[in-house]
Amino acid sequence: MAALLPAVTRMATLQKQCAAELPSMFSACEVLQFEDGQLVLSAPNAALATKLKQQLPRLQSQLQSVNWQINAIRIKVQVSQHLNKPAPVKQLHFPSKAVSAFSSLMNELGQSSGNDALKNAIAAMVQRYSEKK
Repeated sequence: MAALLPAVTRMATLQKQCAAELPSMFSACEVLQFEDGQLVLSAPNAALATKLKQQLPRLQSQLQSVNWQINAIRIKVQVSQHLNKPAPVKQLHFPSKAVSAFSSLMNELGQSSGNDALKNAIAAMVQRYSEKK
């Protein structure tokens, strides 16, 4: 483990330097490898890899200015292990008193062409929440 610590520290430092030099849209990119002056970065998709490729000359010169001996930078497209889970869809729950209030509102609305769409929407909502009981 002690032999790995310097390598891990060096990779973490290089990752921080790359994150500082690149725009925020490249936050999903990671340093995969750094050996013999060749830096390998990962990109989660081809579109981001193409945009990253445009930034490579600037990144290389900025890293060299802070004493990183980088002769070449390669990009590998690989799906990240940190996939974001979609947020669960929030399901509303109306108490029976609220459903009956909407139902009475629907009955009290006057007959007009402007109210027809509103009455249909309220009727659908009342029916949906009445069935959930």
